[in-house]
Amino acid sequence: MNDPATDRYRAPALDKGLDILELLAEQPQGMTRAEIVKAMGRSPSEIYRMLERLVVRHYVTRSQEGDRYALSLKLFVLGHRHPPIERLVTRALPAMDAFAKAAEQSCHLGIYDRGNISVVAQVNGPSAWGLSIRLGVRVSLADTGSGHVLLAFQPETRRAQMLAEHVALDGEVPVGATELQAILARVHEQGHWQGESQQAFGVIDLSMPVLDSHGHALAVLTCPFIRRIDRHVGADLDTVRGLLKQATQGLSLA
Repeated sequence: MNDPATDRYRAPALDKGLDILELLAEQPQGMTRAEIVKAMGRSPSEIYRMLERLVVRHYVTRSQEGDRYALSLKLFVLGHRHPPIERLVTRALPAMDAFAKAAEQSCHLGIYDRGNISVVAQVNGPSAWGLSIRLGVRVSLADTGSGHVLLAFQPETRRAQMLAEHVALDGEVPVGATELQAILARVHEQGHWQGESQQAFGVIDLSMPVLDSHGHALAVLTCPFIRRIDRHVGADLDTVRGLLKQATQGLSLA
C-alpha cells in the first residue's frame, strides 16, 4: 500500500520524467523508446511525450538515427554549479598544491561546461616562473589537451553530445573530425595528453583525467609545463608527468 504521506503531493508527470532520468542514468549506452516503455510498464504515447519534452529541455539526447535516448550532461553541469563542485575543488586543491610544489609548475582543474571547459581551480608553482590560467576562464574543448582528455574518456553518446554543444572560442585552431578521432583514440590508449600548446609558444601541455567509478572523466588536471634553461635544476618533463599521474589517480574514483 502506498504511504499517504508520500502520495499527498503526487505529481504524476514529474514522477514519469524523474523515472526516465533515473532509468537512463543506469544505461550509459542509452535505450530505445521501446526498451524504455517495457522497463517502465507505461503506454508508448505517454513515454513518447515525456521523452520529447526531456529532449527539448536538453536533459536527454536522441541519437542521430533517432532510435536511442541517453542522458545529456545537463544534470552534471547543473550539479556542478552548486556544492558538488565546491567539494570537488576542496578535495582537489591539496593534491594540486602538492603537485605544484614537487613539480615546480602550475596546474589547473577543468570541468565540462556548456560545450567547452571551465577552469574551477588553479595553483601556481613555487618559483618565479610559470604559466597560470585565470580561475573561471573558459578553455576550448576542441584544440586543447584538456579538451582532448575530457573527450577521450567519455562514452560515445556523451562525447557526441559534448561536441554537438561545442562553440568555437576566440583563437581556436580548427581540428577535423577524422583528425580529432585519431587524437582521442591515442589519448585514451596513453591515458593522458602530452603535446605542444596550441595557445602559447614554448609550452608543453600535460593533461590527465580525474575518473569516476566507470572510468569516465569527471574533470581534467592540466600542467602547462615550462622548461627552465638557467642553472636551476628542476623536475624534468618525465618526472612532472609522473607527479601529475599520481595526483589524478589520487583524486579518481576508478
